[in-house]
Amino acid sequence: MSNRNTVIRSLHDLGAAAWFGGTLMGAVGVNGASSAVHDPRDRARVAAAGWAKWAPVNAGAIGAHLIGGAGILLANRDRARHQQGVTANTTIKIAVTGAALAATAYSGVLGAKTTEAQGHSIESATEPTSGTPREAAAAQKQLQYLQWALPILTGTLVILGAQQGEQQRPSEILSGIAGKLAARAQG
Repeated sequence: MSNRNTVIRSLHDLGAAAWFGGTLMGAVGVNGASSAVHDPRDRARVAAAGWAKWAPVNAGAIGAHLIGGAGILLANRDRARHQQGVTANTTIKIAVTGAALAATAYSGVLGAKTTEAQGHSIESATEPTSGTPREAAAAQKQLQYLQWALPILTGTLVILGAQQGEQQRPSEILSGIAGKLAARAQG
């Protein structure tokens, strides 16, 4: 029986990479480029169209990451319980994943509110003008911060995944198990 988990690791890593890359490109590319649309009344429509094209791919990336993460956790549940450092990393990663999911969902809600700005003048996808409808302007102002929180959260997931890979080195496993045993003996 093979101890390899190539498929679930690939789902996990490719999903996280696409989620991260999409959020970063969206903040820089889609939101940033919206200000270059000649007619300021078309900027919200163009940005919304870009995000709508990305949404199904993003959902697939998130799903792949979650399925892969669950598979990795299942395959490594004993190591997560018995190797010092793995439990903490896993707990933090689950919390960051939850925060990234919540931020992604909330950005979708805010994005839907910005559709009210379609046909009105805006500076960019995240910058209203004085003529932007109030609810859309409030959503845009929140998106100014959220657009950067998402790459930070998803980038953190990539980093924590890399750390988990490092924790699987034989020397890390031995020292981690020894550390956990020593902590249990003292406690």
